[in-house]
Amino acid sequence: MKVALVSPYDWHTPGGVNNHVLHLADELRSRGHEVHVIAPASRKVDDPLVHVIGRPIPVAASGSVVRIPVNPRLGKRVQELLAAEQFDVIHVHEPLMPVLPIQVLRNARSASPRAVTVGTFHARKDGGNRLYAYGQRLLKRWFREIDGKIAVSPPAAQYVSRYFPGFYNIISNGIDVEHWADPRHEPIAAFEGTMNILYVGRAEKRKGLGTLLRAFGVVNARMPNTRLIVVGPNSRARRRYEAMVQRSGQRGVIFVPEQPYDKLPRYHRTAQVFCSPALGNESQGYVLLEAMAAGLPVIASNIDGYASVITHGVDGVLVRPKDTMALADALTALVRDPAKRERLAARGRLRVDEFSWSRVGQQVESYYERLLDQRDSMDATRHRLAMRE
Repeated sequence: MKVALVSPYDWHTPGGVNNHVLHLADELRSRGHEVHVIAPASRKVDDPLVHVIGRPIPVAASGSVVRIPVNPRLGKRVQELLAAEQFDVIHVHEPLMPVLPIQVLRNARSASPRAVTVGTFHARKDGGNRLYAYGQRLLKRWFREIDGKIAVSPPAAQYVSRYFPGFYNIISNGIDVEHWADPRHEPIAAFEGTMNILYVGRAEKRKGLGTLLRAFGVVNARMPNTRLIVVGPNSRARRRYEAMVQRSGQRGVIFVPEQPYDKLPRYHRTAQVFCSPALGNESQGYVLLEAMAAGLPVIASNIDGYASVITHGVDGVLVRPKDTMALADALTALVRDPAKRERLAARGRLRVDEFSWSRVGQQVESYYERLLDQRDSMDATRHRLAMRE
């Protein structure tokens, strides 16, 4: 098969959707398929199989900032590319996100009439989606152009179904289990000698870092031999948290710059507990899968997306979001109980195998094949009807 994977986001900005596209492309290539990526980019991309369309700019969206192109004149370039490549499958991630995904759906049928279109919906936002709500009538036109619909989790499917009812095949995010479990990742010597709690992510309010910092203050007062390691990109919000920690004199908190993919597992290997106290807007929780694959016990907030990955008390611990004392008590209990940490980590490692890229890639490949078979069957039926006339 010749497949196009479309991302709406700046290819040079790490994130859940881009990571998904990157690893899905690798997995499908390992299965013998020719896979191209179509995405905007803020600078040159050397990979000949990545087609850059559009220059992204930062746009505020649902408590976060996304980097997408907003130029409505991308259609001509999209049409030329699709007509030249003649893909079998055009797989658009976040297919109703402006502007590139919609331009791909708008031109796919005319430029690549033999292609089937697939849309994967990743997002899950508390409180609804203004774009979907206000643009529902217009977006339905492009929604109907999607032959096969995927959601990465039941909460993601429920979320998009509120605006665009239909059948969504659940195929989760994938995880490179071997990468995170690789024993060659060595702990960071400078952080050894204490009980380390790890947080990985942006410092946006919705990620719950403020709650974690307050909870850790309680934990550290109870157990001074604890450390909180915060790994993530530099930002204005993060600098505010750093200043807050300095002003309060809080001990044991270390802020570490964002780490490249090949070095981040060292921080997991250094930690004894992973914590992600997000307040909402998580469809699944990729950072949870990374931590579980790395062999860490996980404490996370009890929100729909996280609860679709973790079963409380079985392969992780779930606590009420925004509840500082509940989080502090859960962290304290886990730090003090090595047997529980070991049990949760072992069961988490078994659970994460269900999200391996080999399994996810096989599910996506099978879905493509089913859609292509349906297309061929419909074409054969039309041909027979035409012959009768």
